[in-house]
Amino acid sequence: MKVLVLGSGQLARMLCLSATPLNIHIEAYDVGNDWLVHPVSGHFNGQSLQQAIDECDVITAEFEHIPEAVLIPAEASGKLKPSADAIRAGGDRRIEKALLDNANVRNADYRIINTEAEYQQAIAELGLPLIIKTAKEGYDGKGQWRLKSDADVATAWPQIAEVIAASNGQQAVVAEVFVNFDREISMIGARNAAGKIKAFPLTQNHHSDGVLALSVALAEQAELQQQAEVIFTAIAEQLDYVGVLAIEFFDCQGQLLVNEIAPRVHNSGHWTQQGCFSSQFDLHMRAICGMQLGDTRLIQPTAMINILGEDTIDEAIYALDGVTVHWYGKSKRAGRKMGHINISASSYDQLLATIAQVNTLFPAAGLADLSEIVKL
Repeated sequence: MKVLVLGSGQLARMLCLSATPLNIHIEAYDVGNDWLVHPVSGHFNGQSLQQAIDECDVITAEFEHIPEAVLIPAEASGKLKPSADAIRAGGDRRIEKALLDNANVRNADYRIINTEAEYQQAIAELGLPLIIKTAKEGYDGKGQWRLKSDADVATAWPQIAEVIAASNGQQAVVAEVFVNFDREISMIGARNAAGKIKAFPLTQNHHSDGVLALSVALAEQAELQQQAEVIFTAIAEQLDYVGVLAIEFFDCQGQLLVNEIAPRVHNSGHWTQQGCFSSQFDLHMRAICGMQLGDTRLIQPTAMINILGEDTIDEAIYALDGVTVHWYGKSKRAGRKMGHINISASSYDQLLATIAQVNTLFPAAGLADLSEIVKL
């Protein structure tokens, strides 16, 4: 079985590492450079995109902002999983919001804005505070504005108007009411072509400056888990989805509100590499290649810490019990996702203690006040 991954970053790398034991060969298409590479070695194989499409059995994507010039021939091959519609929904908040509405799942009240008149109308109808997000390409806290006061309203519009004008009609913004939530959680799951669905335990997420810093697998959350799985099923079936899908939620006093979806393996699911019998990468390969889905049960309390902007960590971290470090082979750049640290333990008390140890040795993680961050 040969799989072509659109995108050649760390997710393609980890998909490849999971695919090899399943006897699945992976090639990755570097969208920025227009070449085919091995996602681990980086070896350039000299093929064109169309040659790779013709020769592979399945095509998938490691990110949702795939150029149409790439997405269209992949879709035309009949090999793309998940579908182009699913990938587009993850890459454009206008499509995503329509999807959530059509699937009848709760999400923040919103308005789509193309003009200053629509901007002012949205503010009048939704009130303040508001979160404004670009419809395309905004992620990790980028492409967002927070409107808390009339002064923010006046300041933000010229910046928003510049973004819309520069897009040649491709860009808009989405205004959402500010949600007063208790915590951010996510669900990673998969659906295969036969409609079989399996989901991992919910994950609690902590962000720092808009970037994911910590994810902790949650146990014994039966009511929330069931609620999330109902929503997951509604969205996956609406899309006739095949592969791993991530859904980010706001937990509002036990009621889940969908924040956004990601039609791919996801940063908040990296803990599954050590926390479950089948990781999210293994599950995605199984789903898109027509295999039986793997075991998504939690083996042990597990968490993940992102390594941002650093290419080394204290050597003492490697000696900690239950700690596994994953590097992505990237060149160092401020704020860049360079790797992650998975931590497993026999109990949640021990898990939190080890997270605290890692934070002491790697203070850049910014996880000093765990009692406020983690709400099990």
